[in-house]
Amino acid sequence: MSTDSGDKSGRRSRTKGPESSQLSEDKRVSMGVSSVALNPGLAGLGRSTERPAPAAVALEQLSDAEVMLRVRAGDDPAFDHLVQKFRRPMVHFMYRMCRNQGTAEELAQEVFLRVYRSRESYSAEAKFTTWLYRIATNLAMNHARDTKQERFTASLDEPDDESGLKIDVADNRATADQEMLRRERLAAIRRCVEELPERQRVAVIMHKYQDLDYREIGAVLKLSESATKSLLFRAYETLRERLKGFI
Repeated sequence: MSTDSGDKSGRRSRTKGPESSQLSEDKRVSMGVSSVALNPGLAGLGRSTERPAPAAVALEQLSDAEVMLRVRAGDDPAFDHLVQKFRRPMVHFMYRMCRNQGTAEELAQEVFLRVYRSRESYSAEAKFTTWLYRIATNLAMNHARDTKQERFTASLDEPDDESGLKIDVADNRATADQEMLRRERLAAIRRCVEELPERQRVAVIMHKYQDLDYREIGAVLKLSESATKSLLFRAYETLRERLKGFI
């Protein structure tokens, strides 16, 4: 009897070993989970260190509106992505509006500051570019009104710089007379565009230089598509009339 009892006791002790070992594994897992639950900052810290690399790739796959929604949620790398993507077009747009490179860069920077400050009010009902150009247009118009007496007067000898690039580069194949005519024509076009009524001027710049379509321009200026077409038609008719000697 004692032998049988000892054998049973031995079997129980031998079968108990693996179970206790497995249980300790479970305990280690539950301890890890509980430690994170008790210290939520640890989980957040872990995610933040792993998040930037995949986010940079993912941003390329998102629409501009989706990226801006991430900015609204507090994703600063998403904002950096939008700045890198739209900074150059914004500088170009502002340069067309104010004809001064330094001012254009300052105004473009102010546009992105306003985008960031307004991030919490952003909704994806309209295209992101529409919202962006509405901010830029309002800023450019206000600047133009405030500095009317300092409006740029085109000079035949002044190059047209945009973001450090000179677009009025002489064609080596052109004669001196042809180059002079070309520069006179460009200067005349600039003057005539700058003399257009404010809304017409903004519409022409967005249509001609920023490649926005009628619907996008209308959304920026809060006009219907047909009203935008009419606005641009009047603007281009005025330009054709004033530039008869050059076109």
